[in-house]
Parts: sequence; C-alpha cells; structure tokens
Amino acid sequence: MDSKLLIYNTLTRKKEKFEPYNPPFVGLYVCGPTVYGDAHLGHARPAITFDILFRYLKEQGYRVRYVRNITDVGHLENDADEGEDKISKKARLEQLEPMEVAQNYTNRYHDSMKKMNVLPPSIEPRASGHIPEQIDMVKDILDKGLAYESNGSVYFDVVAYNDKYGNYGKLSGRKLDDMVANTRSLDGQDDKRNPFDFALWKKASPEHIMRWESPWSIGFPGWHLECSVMSTKYLGEKFDIHGGGMDLMFPHHECEIAQNTASCGCDSAHYWMHNNMITINGQKMGKSLGNFITLDELFSGSHKLLEKAYSPMTIKFFILQAHYRSTLDFSNEALQASGKGLERLMKGINTLNKIIPSDSSTMDVSEFEKKWTEAMDDDLNTPIAISVLFDWIRIVNQVNDGKQTINADDLETLKHSFNRIVFDILGLKDENEDGNAEMIAGLVETLLDMRMEAKSKKEWAVSDSIRDKLTSLGITVKDKKDGYDWEIN
Repeated sequence: MDSKLLIYNTLTRKKEKFEPYNPPFVGLYVCGPTVYGDAHLGHARPAITFDILFRYLKEQGYRVRYVRNITDVGHLENDADEGEDKISKKARLEQLEPMEVAQNYTNRYHDSMKKMNVLPPSIEPRASGHIPEQIDMVKDILDKGLAYESNGSVYFDVVAYNDKYGNYGKLSGRKLDDMVANTRSLDGQDDKRNPFDFALWKKASPEHIMRWESPWSIGFPGWHLECSVMSTKYLGEKFDIHGGGMDLMFPHHECEIAQNTASCGCDSAHYWMHNNMITINGQKMGKSLGNFITLDELFSGSHKLLEKAYSPMTIKFFILQAHYRSTLDFSNEALQASGKGLERLMKGINTLNKIIPSDSSTMDVSEFEKKWTEAMDDDLNTPIAISVLFDWIRIVNQVNDGKQTINADDLETLKHSFNRIVFDILGLKDENEDGNAEMIAGLVETLLDMRMEAKSKKEWAVSDSIRDKLTSLGITVKDKKDGYDWEIN
C-alpha cells in the first residue's frame, strides 16, 4: 500500500510521509471530552478533524482502529494537580452521582456528534473503567525510580526522568532548565519535590466523592495517566497517530510521552497531530467573557451572540473551510457565508444528478479526483480540497447550461466521485433531504410535466398559471431546450 499522505508531526515540526508501523493496520488515539458540561465549538473541531482523518484513511484501504476516550475522573480544576475534580464538583452542585453527571453529558456529546455526522470511534474507553491498569502503570513507573510517593499521593519525578532520558518538553518545545528557573512553589503543593512534577495518583480528601483503593491510599488517578494507559492498552506500546487539540500539547501530551517512555522506554505514538483553537470574534472562547457557545445553542440560536440558528452541517462546513492547524475565528458573518457555500455545493450536486449525458466530453474528469486527492494528501488540506469541489461545481453548471458536454461514462465517474468525497469522506449531508423532499420533488415535477403538456398544446394561460404559482411558493423554474430545471429558493 503506497500512501502519498503527508502529516504534520508536531513532534518533529515538519510534514512527514505517513508510514504506519504495521500496514494495512493503523492505530489512532484522540483525546475525547471531559464530560462535566455540554459540548461546545472547541469539542467540535477535534471531533470533525479526526473524523475526516479516520474516514480518509479507511477510504485508502487502511484498517483503522480509532480510540477516543471519555474523561470521567481525575481532571482537576487546574493543571497543577490542585482543586476539585470537575465531574465531582458538578455532581456536588447538582446533587447527583458523579457517574450520573458523566453519563448525561456523554449522551449529550454523542447526540451532538451524531447531528454533525461524526462517526463513532472503534473503541470509546472511559477513565473510570481502567483504574486497575492505571494503578499498574503507577507501580511500574515507581519501580523504575521515576516517581515517588508523598503522603499517599504519587508524583512523577520530572527531574529524575530528564536526567535519564533528557527529553522532557520535546513535544511542546519547553526546556526543563527554564521551567526550574521560572516556576515557584504554590501553596498546597508541599507534597511535591518540584512544582512541575505531576500527579500519577492523588490521595482523596474526605469530601472527595470519586475514590478507589490503591497500594498508596484511597484516591484517584492523575488526569494524564488515563490516556497513556488506554492508548497503549488498545493500540499497543507503539502506535501510529495521537491527536487532540493544541491546548493539550502541554502539559497533557507532554506528560503522556514522559509516562509512556518511563514505563515502556518508547514514546508510543509516531505522529502527533494537533488541531488549532477556535476564537469568537477574535477572542479566546471562555465563560467569563460571555462568548462560550455550546453546540446546542448553535443549533437552536439561543445564545445572545447568535443572530440565528445554524444547522449542524453549516457548522461542520465552517470548520472544514479552514485548515485544521489554523486558528478558526467564529462570527455570524462567517457562519452565514458557510451556510451559503454549503447550499451552493448541494445545489451543484443536485444539478449533477439531473444532467443528461452527451456523446462526448469537453473536460477530463480524472483531473477532479487528482487535484482533490493532492489537497487531502497535503496534511488534510480541506480548504483547498473544498475549492476543488467548487471549481468542478462551476463546470457542472456549465454543462447544465449547454456550455460544455459530458458523456455517459464520465458523468457516472463524476457522480460517483462527488458522492464519495462529499458524503463519505467529508461526512456532509444535504439537510434539505428530509422525509418529505422526495414527495415535494415528485409533486413539482408532476406540475411541470403538466405545464410542458399545456405548452405543447399552446395553452399559454395554463402554462403561465402553473409557473406563477410555483414562483409564488419560492420555486424557480428554468426552461431548457429539452425540458426544464427547477430549484427551491
């Protein structure tokens, strides 16, 4: 299998040819949500980015095992291993069981992903379901002298690790010497030898709801540990791709690399892929700024910053129109433009499906697949790939207007390519295709057939009446030499 796919590897800061460890099998791990609140735009971007990668790799013939976790324990309120567990806090405030909170928001996350036509992963493990494996990895790192116990908690010894491997910070570009010079001890962190050491296991305070027995204390695992354990459990000590948002690069992914190296002597992931952030009108999204928009608020238009509701496919198309490594700025104007672009694409596909072939073609349809694939092989360059789609929609419209011709074989090739690319790989849907669409189309075409018959009998009043009535309903009719065309405005 000779893939031409290039992936930008955050670890090496360059594009590299994708060469899986064990083709045709591919192991892909992506950090999923911490389920203590509704999914928002920041959750949508990695889900859509790695869904495209999942689909594209499968389309190329790879057998992909896609693992995306659910964080339901261990993610504290700040990255310095302090504060309350986010899910425990939500459970306390809402007077619910923590797993009730986790299940509710997991269900709501799945519902939002389904609306955006994001495929479910091959495996979706939960942190709380892998406590024994996490305890085993802590024991392993302790045995290797790269962690220490302190008052019932266990911390990763970053200095000891760096003395042995010399590579802490290699993903994020941070240097340990700079961290030593610029990091001060914080109140409540006296258990740590150094402020930048991170928790592998935390002793639970009396009021902490989520707790498990361990050799060190009744407590809970550190946030970073779950991904090291679950990725290697389901994909092996060495796997192909680890993905996630750029905000996870440090400390989360940096700590994963350190844990994996300490445990098995290897980085585990070959390629590290990070999608960039979404901003709102040029500002970072945050609850304190009042610009924190959930996906449900986008779908319903209920947030104060929204001028209208936006459909799931409009949001998905908006995200795909920027390269995954670029910052993406949300605004009403940008989403409305995406909605119009998506509508133009779907109208073009409907036009393609209505075209009657000619005896010959005035274009080379193989160029379409070639240019689209070149864009996708260049580190999933979806904006260029989408521009190729629109170039060919323009050609489709020229054929429909009689300015170009296409033969039957080329027409079928083009139809197949568009359907495979737009619906199977990009995962878009025509949201106008609801349960009544086929019936409406049948009724409109029946009326237009009656109008054609009236015209053939020179019953102009009847013909004009049908056309005028359809126009008043928002349906534009376009007469052609061999029949008619129509569209809903």
